[in-house]
Amino acid sequence: MRIAKIILAAALSLAAFTSGAKAIDSTSPGGVLPMRAVVSAPGGATGLCATYGWACAAGTSSAPLGAAQMELVVSINRKANARIHPVSDMQQYHLAEKWALPTARGGDCEDYALFKKKALIEAGISPDRLLLASVLDRGGKSHAVLVLHADGADLVLDNLRGAVKRWDETGYTFLRMQDPRNPQRWVALMVGGILPGAGS
Repeated sequence: MRIAKIILAAALSLAAFTSGAKAIDSTSPGGVLPMRAVVSAPGGATGLCATYGWACAAGTSSAPLGAAQMELVVSINRKANARIHPVSDMQQYHLAEKWALPTARGGDCEDYALFKKKALIEAGISPDRLLLASVLDRGGKSHAVLVLHADGADLVLDNLRGAVKRWDETGYTFLRMQDPRNPQRWVALMVGGILPGAGS
C-alpha cells in the first residue's frame, strides 16, 4: 500500500513538473542524470540564490576532475557528515522546511548539502559541477543530496552514508536538481528508485 502511494505521488509530481514546463534535451550518458524540463525550485529553496550567491553560481573551470580533486570530495563529504549534528528544520526554525547552512546546533539534509557545496567551491571545484538535488530515499521520504557532476558520471554526496556513489547506485528516486548549465534554475529528473529504469 505504501509503495503504491509513493508511485502515485511520483506520477503526480511528474505531471506537475512537466505541465507547462519548458522541455529540454533529456539525452545523457548512462552515468549522468537525465534532465527532462525546467521546473520550479523546491519550496524551501525559494530565495536560495539571493541568500547564498555561491549556491547558484555558474562555472569557473572546464578542467577535468583529477584524482586529487576526487580525494578532496570524499574527504569533505566524510568530514561534514561527522561534524554536523542532525537536527530538523522544525526543531531549529519552527518551519517544515528551510534550506540554510548548518548552525552551531546542526542541520538537516539540505543544510549538509549546502555546507558541502560551499566547502568544495572554496576548495576550487567549479560551482556548476556541484548541484543540489531533491530525492525520495529508499523509504519514500523526501531527502536532499549534493550531486557532483563529474566527467561522465553524476556522483552523490549524502549525509546518510559515507561513501560517494554514482546516482544509480543509491536506490534513490531523483525528482529535481539544479541545472548544471544554469544553477539558478532547476530541472525535473524523475528517474531511479521506484520509477521505471531505476538503478540498483
